Amino acid sequence: MTSQSVREETDFSEEQRAGLYHAIVNRRDVRGQFVADPVPDAVLARVLTAAHFAPSVGFMQPWSFLLISDPAVKARVHEDFTAANAEAAAMFEDDRQATYRRLKLEGIREAPLNLCVTCDRDRAGPVVLGRTHMPTMDLYSTVCAVQNLWLAARAEGLGVGWVSILHPDRLRDVLEIPERVVPVAYLCLGYVSHFNTKPDLETAGWRARLPLEDLLHFDRWGGDGDGRAEAASLRDAVRKSMAGVRNGVIS
Repeated sequence: MTSQSVREETDFSEEQRAGLYHAIVNRRDVRGQFVADPVPDAVLARVLTAAHFAPSVGFMQPWSFLLISDPAVKARVHEDFTAANAEAAAMFEDDRQATYRRLKLEGIREAPLNLCVTCDRDRAGPVVLGRTHMPTMDLYSTVCAVQNLWLAARAEGLGVGWVSILHPDRLRDVLEIPERVVPVAYLCLGYVSHFNTKPDLETAGWRARLPLEDLLHFDRWGGDGDGRAEAASLRDAVRKSMAGVRNGVIS
């Protein structure tokens, strides 16, 4: 079998590839557009399955998914968010603090479902293939599961919001998470009235998306490719690809 025939056999169709890029470009951190409609079990099962098919170092699959729908539990988590958010606001100064206080940064009570994605650092034993010299690889693997879940949810028309303004120890207590297990992501999940065209923080003027070409290094940190044609060619291709994103696609 030639390399060309292998590529033709394994490549996605143009429509499938476009769908993947559409989910990536149009994924949003949703805070305020949740509606009360429940998420059907079949849809939720597909999203969780996508998360479970994430890559993991040593195939340890360290993640677990704690589903929260009890309003009383949500209320306790929201109470901690309120305290943590006040602490966070005080860390910014002047206009930045005023902008921060105007932002809606969670949908804990509005979302029909909350989901805590955790990492069991002992799941594969004390020595894990691939984690011997980078012990945080299990945590990174769990974040890959979160990203899979987020993209699958977007493809299903579900909004996801990651609430990171929480005290981890308090969250552990509220959800009765064992000491060895790390709460990695607290997510709000549900159908939404709409998806915003831009990230909320970009719309609010908090941060702008950085030019990708400025984040490229060649062979060493700060390396500019030493005038090589291939470096210039890639930068040009990156500029064109980023320009295409303004039309909602990656080309």
